[in-house]
Amino acid sequence: MPVALITGASSGLGAEFARQLAARGADLVLVARTRSALERVAAEAGERYGVHCDIIVADLSDPEQIAAVVERLASPERPVDVLVNNAGYGLPLAFERNDIDDEVRHLRVHDEATMRLMHAALGPMLARGSGRIINVASVAAFIPRSTYGAVKAWMVSFSRWANAVYAPRGVTVTAVCPGYVHTEFHERLGLPPGQEGIASWMWLNAPDVVAEALQDAARGRSVSVPSLRWKALTRLVPLLPDRLAARMGMRGR
Repeated sequence: MPVALITGASSGLGAEFARQLAARGADLVLVARTRSALERVAAEAGERYGVHCDIIVADLSDPEQIAAVVERLASPERPVDVLVNNAGYGLPLAFERNDIDDEVRHLRVHDEATMRLMHAALGPMLARGSGRIINVASVAAFIPRSTYGAVKAWMVSFSRWANAVYAPRGVTVTAVCPGYVHTEFHERLGLPPGQEGIASWMWLNAPDVVAEALQDAARGRSVSVPSLRWKALTRLVPLLPDRLAARMGMRGR
């Protein structure tokens, strides 16, 4: 059976990737900081789909903890066929008021961890001539949005390059760029979409986002923007003046 390793797998899009990949018959390696949440996702996938699930508890901003994930990706005994770099979080948009160490950790989780895990996965995948890497970015990659937009833009740019170089050798790389998605994050805050300052039509559902992402990855696309409305917006925003685009990026959390 194929094996999929998913970071940030304890909730939200990560947990949905776990469900949909398990439904397709993949054994899972689930990575996040909270063991209890990972165990719930693993139990659901195992009971519903009969797949095997391993858990790695790791903070991807910590070099010592990320080493365990790198080691698992490099293992020749049970190779990983699909890597989903989904771990991530946001910071307040006022960069000048943020603690710089918090900003550095933010950069490490989104970009350094993605780079390290891709590097670990690529060797075995290229040796076998097959593999799939999915990097969960954001439409913020196309909209000026403090350092969150910047780290996601790096993921998109690197994914486009990597897919062009490695797809001919059997390993595809896809950056998934969803807009606002209903996940446990908003439910825990008790904030319905209207209180986020975002129109209801701009919101997406996690199962739809993941289904389209997996479909685009299977087609070998370097960038996946789920839903026609967000595809249109990502083409429009680069045509706007920077100040107007930045004001748009200030909306929502």
